Amino acid sequence: MSLLEVEHLSVAYGAIAAVRDVSLTVEEGELVALIGANGAGKTTTLACLSGVIKPRGGRASFDGRDLFRMRPPLVVGAGLVQVPEGREVFARMTVSENLALGSWHRRDRGAVRHETAELLDRFPILGRRQGQPAGLLSGGEQQILAIARGLLAAPRLMMLDEPSLGLAPQLVDEVFSIVASLQAAGRTILLVEQNALRALRAADRAYVLAEGVTTLSGSGRELLADPGVRTAYLGL
Repeated sequence: MSLLEVEHLSVAYGAIAAVRDVSLTVEEGELVALIGANGAGKTTTLACLSGVIKPRGGRASFDGRDLFRMRPPLVVGAGLVQVPEGREVFARMTVSENLALGSWHRRDRGAVRHETAELLDRFPILGRRQGQPAGLLSGGEQQILAIARGLLAAPRLMMLDEPSLGLAPQLVDEVFSIVASLQAAGRTILLVEQNALRALRAADRAYVLAEGVTTLSGSGRELLADPGVRTAYLGL
């Protein structure tokens, strides 16, 4: 059994079908990318898996548990953690307070303190700005904060939604360097990313979404070489 299994997922906003037929799997230790054009249903898929919106049909399981029977706090508690598109940090709260929110459900407070100290050491900008409102950070710094907050939730699978969105090229490099380090450490990641070239280069496996349907899957290397993918998503 895969860590995450999604079969024939469909989601609608009223009469509008945002996701029509999405199927995918993520194995423990993999980095799986989900690519597609704007409006393809990528973010909606993640929101549904997180329990934020309800599916119209299909099934999804995480470590054998039915995700669609779990409320969002239980989804996070089970280890499925989403770092949302647009970072969604709490602007008026300090960096430290934002980080603390990532571990709200955990009872191992000693481990939380240790992991927080490690993250502040790993990301010195957060350490230097612990007492500052998160809204004063740059876009790239906020993305680092959002990833660190997600790590403090003790994810077994981290869903990263458009982590490079709106960032300058240098900061895109920094974010993908962080993703690579998480991958090297054995983290399991489901990556939604419009920068298809960078996503496929990083991915063990990948899926292509078009108009709410999974249309193609394969290894990152296979999809990089696919003529249709190169034309539609890589600009080659």
